[in-house]
Parts: sequence; C-alpha cells; structure tokens
Amino acid sequence: MNIHSVMPSVATARRRAGPSPMPKRDAILRAAIDVFANRGFFNAQVADVARAAGVAAGTVYLYFRSKDDILMSVFERTMKDALEEGRGATTGVHDPAERLRRFARVHLGRLGRDRNLAIVFQVELRQSVKFMERFSSSLFREYLGQIRASIVDGQQTGLFRRELNATTAAKVFFGALDEMATNWILSRHRYSLESNVEPVLDLFLRGVTTR
Repeated sequence: MNIHSVMPSVATARRRAGPSPMPKRDAILRAAIDVFANRGFFNAQVADVARAAGVAAGTVYLYFRSKDDILMSVFERTMKDALEEGRGATTGVHDPAERLRRFARVHLGRLGRDRNLAIVFQVELRQSVKFMERFSSSLFREYLGQIRASIVDGQQTGLFRRELNATTAAKVFFGALDEMATNWILSRHRYSLESNVEPVLDLFLRGVTTR
C-alpha cells in the first residue's frame, strides 16, 4: 500500500492545523504594540502585555528585562525592518527623485498599514528624553542616511542644488513625512497615509531642484 494514499500531505496537515503560532518573542512585541497604543506606555503594565500575548508574565522576562526594554525592542525591530524594506525598494533605482518617492511610500505605507505601530512610534516613544536619545541612535542615523544618499546623488548629477547641506535636507524630508504620520494619527478623518507622498515630494523637490 502506498503510504501517500492514506496519509495527508504535510502541506495539507498544516492547512488543517491553521497557521503556525508566532514565536513568543515576536508575539510579545506585537502584543506590546497593541497594549501601548491602546493604554499608553506609562499606564500599561508588563502583565497587560503578557495577557495580550497569551503568556505568563514570567515568560515576558525571559525575553525582556523590563517594560522599557520591550519599548526599545519595538523601536529597534521597527527600524531594522524599515531599513531592510527601504533598501529593497530603492536598490537599482538610479533616479534620486524616484528613490525619495519610493522611500516615502515605504515609510508612510508601513505606518499606514499598522495604526497601533504608528501610535507607539509617533507618540509613546517620544514622551521620554531617554527614548528620544535612543531615537537618535545609530539605527536612525542609518535610516536618515538612506535619504541623504539620494540627495547627495542628486547633487552630484546636477539635479539638486549643490549648495544645500545634504544632512539638513534629509532631516527636512524625514521631518515632513514624520509630521504627516503624526497628523494622520491625530486626525478625526480616515484617509490613506500614503496619499501624502506626492504632496510632500512635490514641495521638497521644488525646494532642492536646480532651476
């Protein structure tokens, strides 16, 4: 008898069993994003995160030292994912303006798809000097560096004004995207965060493009 005729395939068995459970550390981070967004970081307790993740409070401490450590891990995970996605979206794109457009889509698209993440990233992470200092860490500098590289390339090709400070211009571009994300969170109206890409890009390019 052919064993395959009487036993379901591995793929079939997995489909019947449902999706594989999220690794505990990832599940805790996801739960933390939702809890911090809904309750506020300072009002939330580790027990709240554990309950939302479906684990015991003691399990959380196997992966994170404290509630502060959880929040910083959310920041680091978000930044690493954003860096990877940004590189993927702009690799092989030679037009500096198009690279900025794609970067903006990635940035606003990521936050626009996950409102709770946007709340944590735009609001909860910024209520402490300690976290703001960490916000300016090497990960953020690398993130800002992706924008700056596009601006420098535009200056070298004569597309963007050479007299501009590329670092300042990169911060201005990021700041515009950042403000759009914050406004989206606070707005009573529901709209696509990505709809801000073209207006921001248009204003920015009008300021940096050679005439």
